[in-house]
Amino acid sequence: MKKFRIGIGVLISLLLIAIAGTVYYLLLSQWHTAAFAAGNSNTVKVYRLSDEAAPEEAGTLIRGTAVEKYRKSIQADGVTYYKVKADIDTGEEAADDPELYMTEESLVDSVEESVLETEVYVRTPATIYAEADGPAIASFAAKGTCLRITGFDKLQDNGFINKYKVEYDAGKGKTGEGYVYGKYMAATQEEADAVYNKNNETKKAKKDTFRFDLYGGKPEHLDYYPYERPAIEGNEFCKYARTMYLNGAAAVNPSSYIKIIESTDCNAVVMDLKDGYVAYQSNVAKELSPTSYKGSYASIENYRKGVEALRKTGVYLIGRIVVFNDPQYAADHPEDCIKYGGNRSWPSAYSRNVWEYNVRLAQEAIKEFGFNEIQFDYVRFPEASYDMSKSGQADFRNKYKEEKGQAIQNFCFYAADQIHEAGAYLSIDVFGESVYGYMTAYGQYWPAISNIVDAISAMPYTDHTGGEGAWKRPYKTMNDWASKAKKMQDRLQDPAVARTWITGYNTPYWAPTENYNEKKLKDQIKGMEDAGLIGGFIPWNALSDVNKYNQYKGIWNEK
Repeated sequence: MKKFRIGIGVLISLLLIAIAGTVYYLLLSQWHTAAFAAGNSNTVKVYRLSDEAAPEEAGTLIRGTAVEKYRKSIQADGVTYYKVKADIDTGEEAADDPELYMTEESLVDSVEESVLETEVYVRTPATIYAEADGPAIASFAAKGTCLRITGFDKLQDNGFINKYKVEYDAGKGKTGEGYVYGKYMAATQEEADAVYNKNNETKKAKKDTFRFDLYGGKPEHLDYYPYERPAIEGNEFCKYARTMYLNGAAAVNPSSYIKIIESTDCNAVVMDLKDGYVAYQSNVAKELSPTSYKGSYASIENYRKGVEALRKTGVYLIGRIVVFNDPQYAADHPEDCIKYGGNRSWPSAYSRNVWEYNVRLAQEAIKEFGFNEIQFDYVRFPEASYDMSKSGQADFRNKYKEEKGQAIQNFCFYAADQIHEAGAYLSIDVFGESVYGYMTAYGQYWPAISNIVDAISAMPYTDHTGGEGAWKRPYKTMNDWASKAKKMQDRLQDPAVARTWITGYNTPYWAPTENYNEKKLKDQIKGMEDAGLIGGFIPWNALSDVNKYNQYKGIWNEK
């Protein structure tokens, strides 16, 4: 009997231990810790599964999302899945409360660990930046390049990376480290090598050939992936600009121009920031182009007074910078200029130092004066580029072996990214020739530029376009040209706004015989708009002749 009682006691003890173990396991299985969704793309899969069933995808989480990770796990096909509590839409009623699981590798302890890819491939030719922020350039990566990831700057709300930190080939057996925008990268070599042709952009570009090689490159070698343009908070883009041009002297003394603005519906002004010398005593120019700085038109304070006087009228402010035609920078930095015989007066569009100088000027102007937009002019190689290239005697400083058209487009990518981040929009001036269906000798090709920038401003002046006597037919000359421009615009899914320079001086410029009055300017505007270019206009008058502006001031009125 005693032995029996001892046996019962043991059984009861064992039963209590079993119950305690079960309770402990149940409690332990519900114990959880904080974790973060990790993956090699911007979304991470979440599963529904049981011990018997195969994993079934229940939804996705944005990479970097915080979740609660439970101790409970299930093995399926050699993969460990942990139970999680995550806020996803499973398509089921809330009362159903389905059990959700994520793979072991997709759960990490910090946001910094949530990026699992180890390499990326360059889909769109990309600038490699020296630092996570700012315009400093370290190198360049051509399409198809594989880059090893060593980190990143920040994870965006959509789970994509803003900039990857990567290693790159620095030459001579050395490796460098810098940053590339994630938006220009692809996950595989195949995706990176693919040529974008959704709207037949590349196919049509391939047909755009001149009767002989102009040495500008091939249009089909350019990038036509749609560029996502920002809507900048507190800075509404001017989609139809009735614009007045003010050179540096006029920008500092704008009172007579303000009278015209206030008596018309003029809603935008282009002001020179650099055309030859800088318009004001720029600290960037002082550092990088002292020759330009010494010849500046005004102090920062006086230039600011002009800007503020114009801002009070409510106009949209556009700062114009002449980029590659810069003899002042050339005098300071002949090493960055095209070398042709004894001439080194034109900074090369291949030179990243020139890129950085002009973008830093733009960023300074945005910060100092609050420009809504930066307009880059002379974004090209010299007009003599064909002869220079044909001779074989020119050193264009082509460090990265780009075609001329590629260098111009790659500059546009770089400039757009940096100026957008500074809080302004970007426009680029181009020759009217860029719409004629071939790559120009100086590297401008309309679709490649319009695909990136916010506004494209061509210069189809009636004494430059349409042949002998075209200036006598302003409507027809502009309408014929604009019809070609519209066809180029229509090739793109999301082209830039076409805001066009028109002839605002007596023509032809070499021997003026035609008085370009209000009617002739209105004829140009109508010819352009009848062809479908409806982004606005800018009369070009190098002197910003206020008497001439008064003569045709009615053009700035709304219809």
